[in-house]
Amino acid sequence: MTGYGTGEIWAIIAILAVGTFLIRFSFVGLIGNRPMPDLVMRLLRYTPVAVLPGLVAPLVLWPAATGGDPDAVRLIAAGVALAVGLWTRAVIWSIVAGFMALYAGLGVAALLG
Repeated sequence: MTGYGTGEIWAIIAILAVGTFLIRFSFVGLIGNRPMPDLVMRLLRYTPVAVLPGLVAPLVLWPAATGGDPDAVRLIAAGVALAVGLWTRAVIWSIVAGFMALYAGLGVAALLG
């Protein structure tokens, strides 16, 4: 399959673990007790706003449930979640509305199909 032995795989895992630790330690351990500049703090506020769509977009555009083909029900649910999020400015209500729209849409599709 890969051509790697058990020892080599464990060595790769250990190297990646140390690398990940050092990357995180460089921010948390070395500069974690110093105050961050105002610009950095302002930009860090947008991290969740950037991460959440990055996690959700592939699930909406290329869902595994449909073999990677876009699905109208999921696109509508994403649109509902976006509209509720813009209207209420609350992430939780946006997620709940998107879930309810997806659940209702899949139920209707099951009844019709």
